[in-house]
Parts: sequence; structure tokens; C-alpha cells
Amino acid sequence: MDVKSYIKAARLRTLPLSISGIIVGSFLAVSAGLFNWLIFLLAIITTIGFQVISNFANDYGDGIKGTDAVRTGEERMVSSGKISPKQMKLAIIVTAILTIITAIFLIYSAFGASNFWYSLLFFFLGITSVIAAIKYTVGNSAYGYSGFGDVFVFVFFGLLSVLGSYFLFTKEIHFPVFLPAFSIGLLSTAVLNLNNMRDRKNDKKSNKNTIVVKIGAEAAKRYHYSLLGLSFIFAVSFVLLTFIKPVQFIFLLAYIPLGIHSIFVYNNREEYKLDGELKKVALSTFLFAILLGLGQVL
Repeated sequence: MDVKSYIKAARLRTLPLSISGIIVGSFLAVSAGLFNWLIFLLAIITTIGFQVISNFANDYGDGIKGTDAVRTGEERMVSSGKISPKQMKLAIIVTAILTIITAIFLIYSAFGASNFWYSLLFFFLGITSVIAAIKYTVGNSAYGYSGFGDVFVFVFFGLLSVLGSYFLFTKEIHFPVFLPAFSIGLLSTAVLNLNNMRDRKNDKKSNKNTIVVKIGAEAAKRYHYSLLGLSFIFAVSFVLLTFIKPVQFIFLLAYIPLGIHSIFVYNNREEYKLDGELKKVALSTFLFAILLGLGQVL
């Protein structure tokens, strides 16, 4: 077994983005005086598991459909032949089982034996997350091929990640928490949109009808600016709504590289050059999560 190929298929550079919502939800729990290290660590491990499942499934689904036959960016393992479809399917199954086990430990650590309905709800959400991660590009009805990938990312990376992690600590939800959840969801969707802008021509040839393929390159840019702009508005609204001290605005530093990125996208005419921007937006989102959280607890 070529371990390096599986590590490449796991796409480690996507992991900071995947845990950004957990970081925000956890910091908000700290500010509420209800943080727990065990819950935090299990939530991080479980979320990474979901992301790796999604990355493996994406590699598998696009590989067997031929979408990755000609692509820009990182090499995909199934399409390159370094991992066979059968081996990747087994990796997905094993990772899913391990992630569900971790999720069960997380649920028990958060709710114990006394909150059965909460436990049942989060177990259902865990199973749903696994199915959603796999169905993104796998199967005849893969929603990543019909333009619904953006909705998936917004819901699971934003709403479920922030609100879910916050609830694990506090056992309650307050309206202000929705605002940073929207911000994280929109920034995560911007990363996906950027990826789809880069792959637009190849996706169109492969009948992968992402939103970018449906609306075209120029409209996709405007959509991109809207995602970034709305994330900023929701973040500012959250701080204004919960304002106690000026340090809460420290998250604005994360929008400096995002502003520079927006200028690059505006001026860019060669889609393959967007590949280098993916890391910038993903890491800026991770930085945003940390700074927004620190602003609440410092």
C-alpha cells in the first residue's frame, strides 16, 4: 500500500478550512464559560474524518467518471492510477466507520446518557454528514454534478459546523451565533466557487454542471465577490450585536488578504492561475475563525 498516495488523496491542505467552523463554535463556548477540551478534540477529529471521507469520495467519484482525466491543480489518485477504484472505495468505508465511532464518543462526551434525544439528533446528523460527503460526486445522482455543491458546503461547513459545535458545549443556541456561522459558510463556499472557476472548462466538458458552469465565468466572479462581501457583513453584524471591546474587530485583519485576492480575481483572465488562490482563501478563512474567536475571549 502506497501511504503517500492516500495522504495526497486526503488533501491535507483542505483540513484547516474544514475545522474553521469548529474553532468558531468552540471559542464562542469559551466566551459563554462552557468549554470542554475533550469535546473540542473529539469534534476536531470527527470533522477531519468527515473531510477526508469527502476528499476520498471526490477523488473516487470524479476518477471513475473521467472528470479528472485532464485537470488543473493537484493530481488525483484514482484518475492517475496510483490508487485503484476498489482500493479507494475500501478507504472510504474504513474512514467512514472510524469517523462514526469517533462521532459516537463525541456525542456521549457531550450529552452522556441523560440527553437521549440530543444524542439521537446528533447521531442522525453524523450519518447524514457521511452520506452527504460521499454523494457529493459519487453515484448517478451526485449533487456536485448538478450545482448543489455550494449548498452542501454552506450548510455543513458553516451552519452545522459552527452551530453544532456550539450546541455540543452549551446545549442551547442563541441567534447571534447564526451570524458567524453564515460567515464561515459563505467563505467556505467561496473556496468551492474558486475551485469551480478554475475547473470550469474541464467540468463543462465532463458534464459536471456546477454553478460556475451554469452561469459562466464573469457571473461567477460577481457571485464570488458576493460571497466574500456577505461574509464580511455578517461578521461585522455579529461583532456589533455582541460588542463589548474594540479587540472584537481584530478579525478584520483576515479580510486584508481576501481583499487582495478579490483584486487578483477581478484582473485575472486565465483560469488555471486561480489554483494558487485556493490556499489563500482557505487559510484566510482559518485565520478569520481564530481571530473572530480570540476577539470574543480576550
